[in-house]
Amino acid sequence: MRLFIFGAGFSGRAIARRMTGEAETIVGTTRSAEKFGLLHASGIDPVVFDGQLDARASEALETSTHLVVSVAPGAGDPVLQAVGDVLRDRMKNLVWIGYLSTIGVYGDHDGDWVDEETPPDPASRRSVERVAAEAEWLALGQSVGVPVAVLRLSGIYGPGRNAFLNLKNGKARRIIKPGQVFNRIFVEDIAGATAHLAAGKTGGVFNVTDDLPAPPQDVIAHAAQLMGVVPPPEIPFEEAEMTPMARSFWGEAKRVSNRRIRATGYEFVCPDYRSALARMWEAGNWQAEPGA
Repeated sequence: MRLFIFGAGFSGRAIARRMTGEAETIVGTTRSAEKFGLLHASGIDPVVFDGQLDARASEALETSTHLVVSVAPGAGDPVLQAVGDVLRDRMKNLVWIGYLSTIGVYGDHDGDWVDEETPPDPASRRSVERVAAEAEWLALGQSVGVPVAVLRLSGIYGPGRNAFLNLKNGKARRIIKPGQVFNRIFVEDIAGATAHLAAGKTGGVFNVTDDLPAPPQDVIAHAAQLMGVVPPPEIPFEEAEMTPMARSFWGEAKRVSNRRIRATGYEFVCPDYRSALARMWEAGNWQAEPGA
């Protein structure tokens, strides 16, 4: 396996760490050479991608067998816009593509359950762009005969990004909005699910999300209990100060099923926030991403 990761951010670096040893080479992109050290620490040969690839990166892409895309779309997908011709015409060894998307494509369902058969109904511009990008990648895969797995991710957390840190830094808030629930996903399960689908060259759309959609204040309270600290006071949603983007997230409530990814044989490292928080607390690795 020769893996190329477009967008070696928080999730992309976790995928690389999980696939180190399975992949002969792992090349990943970042927008700034200042992050090369962080990528090296995750087992990634780093290259800069700012809309164009240099000759070394292009050569690595052309010889890759597995491609993971973790770059947010805008007015079109920036990866396809930049290297679509390479993907279509010169990646002769490519056998699998993974595209990291979001459960935001489902929009608001008033707390009801959704699954991969639920038609997308995006409420925000960024989710509309995600739906379009998913379709582009699936169409590309069909045109070149390569399976594409679309991984719809819920709220991402893990070492270096979690409720413990928010509590420690005084940024945790217990905002109360009756009926509000969110799904979440532990970053190691993003990596595990990606590796599992890549190994099987499995295509299709998959919700990569936990088993326990829950009110956000419950996560903060549980983390505080593990830390042995007093949780922050409750704040009614109507009184909470938020950015427009943050408030838009709270405008959607749904429970997202992960039955399809489980049916492929994937077993979650941490199927809910309680097990993930306990895992990080017991390991003592919650404060920083590995290698950071």
